[in-house]
Amino acid sequence: MSIFSRYIGIDYSGASTPERGLKGIRVYLARDKNIPEEQRPISSKSKYWSRRELAHWLLNTLQEGPPTLIGIDHCFSFPIKYFASHNLENDWKTFLLDFHYHWPSDAQGVSVQMIRNGTVGRGAARLGDARWRRLTDVRAVGAKSVFHFDVPGSVAKSSHAGLPWLNKMKLVLSERIHVWPFDGWTIRAGKSVLAEVYPALWSSFYPKNKVHTQDQHDAFCVASYLAEADRSGLISNLLSPDLSPNEKKLGLIEGWILGVE
Repeated sequence: MSIFSRYIGIDYSGASTPERGLKGIRVYLARDKNIPEEQRPISSKSKYWSRRELAHWLLNTLQEGPPTLIGIDHCFSFPIKYFASHNLENDWKTFLLDFHYHWPSDAQGVSVQMIRNGTVGRGAARLGDARWRRLTDVRAVGAKSVFHFDVPGSVAKSSHAGLPWLNKMKLVLSERIHVWPFDGWTIRAGKSVLAEVYPALWSSFYPKNKVHTQDQHDAFCVASYLAEADRSGLISNLLSPDLSPNEKKLGLIEGWILGVE
């Protein structure tokens, strides 16, 4: 029996400003046994999602609907060395608030690059080292550090752009959403779940449509795999990876990529 009723795969982008429609943001949604369909912004003048409009759409979708499993391809937290370097409490919610204070990348007209350049924000006080990786990044072959900017396949910019929106979603939805694994490795029935994904783990399972961009393909693969994993019963194993007690404790701080052991 399936745990969820809907499955959303999101390929994210940290380019430009939060109100700008971006070709790199793609969203696919699957219901029941149907093939995932691409979702387009409704109210925007742009045919592409902006980070702001995507966050509002997710908030509305999760408030109104049945249990939903959402996979987003950016980091939900930083390596433990970051916490130690900046004398931060090993607590995810505290981290989000502190990060948002220094990196207000959700503000109107503000880009990640502007904060990196010191034009706005206080990013210089919360930097990391590109050699720092989370345990889950080490386990996921090919995953890069969240501080490794300006290289192909980097999640640095998208993560620094997406974290403030993650914080807002948690504040608004509160107990209606389970951000995995920070809200616990075990999920109560009836909850919607938001999880970090790495599309490269699953993209080879699905032939690429020649019409689709790589961003579309990645989002489609995430939605497809999540739906199939739930229907087959595999999702319970993915949400409860075989980790030691210390590794699970670390995962509550650093986060974990769904599907990584």
